[in-house]
Amino acid sequence: MGGLTAERTARLCLTQLAEPGDERLGQLVADEGGLAVVQRITDNDPTLVNVENYRARLGKAGSELLAEHLRAVDGRFVIPGDSEWPTQLEALGRATPLGLYVAGADLRLAALRSVAIVGSRAATQYGVHVASEIASDLADRQWTVVSGGAYGIDAAAHRGSLSSGGQTIAVLACGVDMPYPPGNASLLERIKDAGGVLVSELPPQAHPTRPRFLKRNRVIAALALATIVVEAAHRSGALNTASYARSLGRQLLAVPGPVTSGMSAGCHRLIRDDEPARLVTGADEIIEEVGPIGALAPAPSIAARVRDSLDPLARLILEAFPAGRSAQPDEIAREAGLGIAVVPGVLLRLAAAGLIEQREDGGFRLVWGAGDATRRGHLRRKPLARTVVR
Repeated sequence: MGGLTAERTARLCLTQLAEPGDERLGQLVADEGGLAVVQRITDNDPTLVNVENYRARLGKAGSELLAEHLRAVDGRFVIPGDSEWPTQLEALGRATPLGLYVAGADLRLAALRSVAIVGSRAATQYGVHVASEIASDLADRQWTVVSGGAYGIDAAAHRGSLSSGGQTIAVLACGVDMPYPPGNASLLERIKDAGGVLVSELPPQAHPTRPRFLKRNRVIAALALATIVVEAAHRSGALNTASYARSLGRQLLAVPGPVTSGMSAGCHRLIRDDEPARLVTGADEIIEEVGPIGALAPAPSIAARVRDSLDPLARLILEAFPAGRSAQPDEIAREAGLGIAVVPGVLLRLAAAGLIEQREDGGFRLVWGAGDATRRGHLRRKPLARTVVR
């Protein structure tokens, strides 16, 4: 932290005096600069709105102690104008962070190609599985995963990215030196050690509060090109992040869940909104939405059944077979409503394809399940030729 500029020192001080997302203070700093605003607070300027509130913490503010805490986690304080500052945060306008405390890799580079994955802390097994799989697949494609470091979907997203050797960013509602929640302490350390980033607007030693969690969500939404909500109840904090993403004009995506699950009710509401979130089910569809032009998700793979390869006449004759017994060609012709002349040739081809079998009495019987088997594993013969009725 040596060589701090006056503006950097001023902004560092202001992060100790004000809560994150203070738009009035943010506008003042944008207009006058951090140094001038700190001076007005120090002088108890009566024209400064809420000056008493800022001054309440003035006695505890100090850059040297913060520097010591940051050094302990190999951290740094980044402000607008620094090469590491992610310029996409400026979309927040007056709510742009005054500065960010960062530990780990270069924040700007990590966030250049990133998506946010958010959801419920009380996630179901389904939600954890989906979040982890999506994050892992995105990491395989060199996308950075941004989340909040919390239990549930956040942790699953971070772990999924790490499992594929990907880079992940945890945006915290506390100091970067504070392992919160405690149960994720090892995960947060692993993120930093594996080339990821821990980031917070709050100074070291700051504890989380509910308002800080909600304000933190705007940074998650602003850092990423898109926000994906994997699992969220009607009152989930993830919907707050979704709201920020929508207000910033960023892509909002949602993963559907079981219609009987209250934990997916928020996702379903986002999909049905007047300004609906885009429904996605995997990494390919996400990249189609936020990746470069031409990055299209592959069409769903649907295994072709053997009967799908039949021409209409062969399918009609196959459907005319009785279940569980053999039938003579004339019976099959009557059931299909066809003249007997066209039936024997088609029956022979169906038998050659393994769909029916000929019996000793000259009749034919269905081979159970053969028509519904997939062509890949069951039928390796040439498709049945189209029969023309003259």
